[in-house]
Amino acid sequence: MAPLRVALIGLSGRAKTGWASSAHLPYFLSPRGRESYSIVALCNSSVEAAKQAIKAYNLPSTTKAYGDPQSVADDQDVDLVVCCTRVDVHHPTILPSVKAGKSVYVEWPLAQDVVHATELVEAAESSGSKTIMGMQGRVAPPVVKIKEIIEQGRLGKILSSEVRAAGGSMDRLVLSSDLSYFTDRSIGGNVYTIGFGHLFDQVQYVLGTIEKPQTRLQLQRPEVKLRDPKTQNIVDTVISNVPDLVIVAATMPKSESVQENASILLRFRRGQPVAGEPALVWTISGTKGDLVLVARGGTALHANAYSEPVTIEIYNFETDKVEHVEWTWEDWQAELPMVARSIGKVYEDFANGAQVPTFKDALERHEQLEGYLEDWRP
Repeated sequence: MAPLRVALIGLSGRAKTGWASSAHLPYFLSPRGRESYSIVALCNSSVEAAKQAIKAYNLPSTTKAYGDPQSVADDQDVDLVVCCTRVDVHHPTILPSVKAGKSVYVEWPLAQDVVHATELVEAAESSGSKTIMGMQGRVAPPVVKIKEIIEQGRLGKILSSEVRAAGGSMDRLVLSSDLSYFTDRSIGGNVYTIGFGHLFDQVQYVLGTIEKPQTRLQLQRPEVKLRDPKTQNIVDTVISNVPDLVIVAATMPKSESVQENASILLRFRRGQPVAGEPALVWTISGTKGDLVLVARGGTALHANAYSEPVTIEIYNFETDKVEHVEWTWEDWQAELPMVARSIGKVYEDFANGAQVPTFKDALERHEQLEGYLEDWRP
């Protein structure tokens, strides 16, 4: 089968530290990726910018350079369009390709709000576009392993779960000036939607979409300092309108694995964890045992939690022993940078016809997250 022909939107040639270059490009350029995909076009803010990126990353001279999304949508030689722009640009960038019926991959969040996300979902349903959502935490090995353990019945019926997390940014007081938009809720990309949102999706992917939520949102530190990433100097202070503490208490849906009225509690705060505590502790309690996932290196099981080992342990009530659960990356994933490994798995699944997260999955999370904000004021 011929490789799927890919157009990348948002691969900058000026900075090789962007998400497209660090998390998507490594898989496409790997031996494994080249078997299923071929980059045939780049789209940036201008044709010249796209040409610069083609040169910067030593892509083939035949790679097409585009400066507007409609040109990508009109190109009959493009099978899959990948969008790695800022969240508030997702909708106008990808809508032409969705309407054209192309397959599309968009990083989470899908759009800046429910209205724009809904339009993308409806456009895909109308055109028949196959959609891929960047909710790659669902295929992160620790998440897959926990889901497998529950489905095998090793914990018995799930009775409750608790998630304690601190992250979303490196510092509770400071942001890189490149991420100043994280303080503006209208943009749609911030610690709440991205930092908390990814983890929120992974937990529900394992345990089911929560019911009867009671939420408490707080903006503990409205003043945010901005640091120049080059000089490391503080260059400005801005006022945020994005919650930096999120607490959700809810019920898990009853299922073969989950007892009726099983409770779940999630607490996510921006910045560093309490001194000495892990960044993420996820506990799942069942009738046969308790499971504890600990990630000291970060909350992002889809990306950067692996600077220190991510551990899973099960306390078996019957044997009164603790079992350390092993999980591994596939051999081809281990050859990629850490942030590219789960994304690479999503691409693998799509190429092989396996189930992947879709725009409809994203809309469900958008509706939850936006709903919690409806009655909240900073």
